[in-house]
Amino acid sequence: MTDFHETRFPTDVARGARGGPERLTQIVTLASGREVRNSRWAHSRRRYDAGLGIRTLDALAAVVAFFEERRGRLYGFRWRDRLDWKSCPPSQTPAATDQPLGTGDGVQAVFQLGKDYGSGAARYRRPITKPLPGEVLIAVDGVLADLPGHVDCDATTGLVTFAAGHVPGPGAVITAGFLFDVPVRFDIDAIEVDLSAFEAGEIPKIPIVEIIP
Repeated sequence: MTDFHETRFPTDVARGARGGPERLTQIVTLASGREVRNSRWAHSRRRYDAGLGIRTLDALAAVVAFFEERRGRLYGFRWRDRLDWKSCPPSQTPAATDQPLGTGDGVQAVFQLGKDYGSGAARYRRPITKPLPGEVLIAVDGVLADLPGHVDCDATTGLVTFAAGHVPGPGAVITAGFLFDVPVRFDIDAIEVDLSAFEAGEIPKIPIVEIIP
């Protein structure tokens, strides 16, 4: 077994979870009062609390079973972030021209899926490593590519590979549209449940943290 299971956390529970991206910024205040700020992480890291999505004992039992199968923090898994799981805005349908992947040179055959946040020089490029199988569209200069056939996408890594004879030529613009999951793991090795408190409305904490590729 690898250290990652290609299975998704129960989506009905994840739908009610709370969380989002986190960054680590080091701030040093100089004697003059001026601040020097430095980003310690190249990529943001998402954190979630799955406990907020548990509403019934059956849902709690399903999460405990999922936790046991992952051996706590040992194995990673897929997570559906209902705010951010498309190459386009949440209310839209992905198109093959949503996100740039790179520019062809006639030699490079492999490109990494990614998603841009913001625009201009300060935009952030996030690698996408867990696309949904069968939900990736690739275009070269705006023309939809034959997938699979001329090009393929590995759903376990997000790597897009063009077949021999179909490598994008110099200056060709490669774009993609897709649905994706977040690679995560549990951030605890123990789930503590008080059934009397749960029935009274107390929610158990079940922290989830993104695995950075």
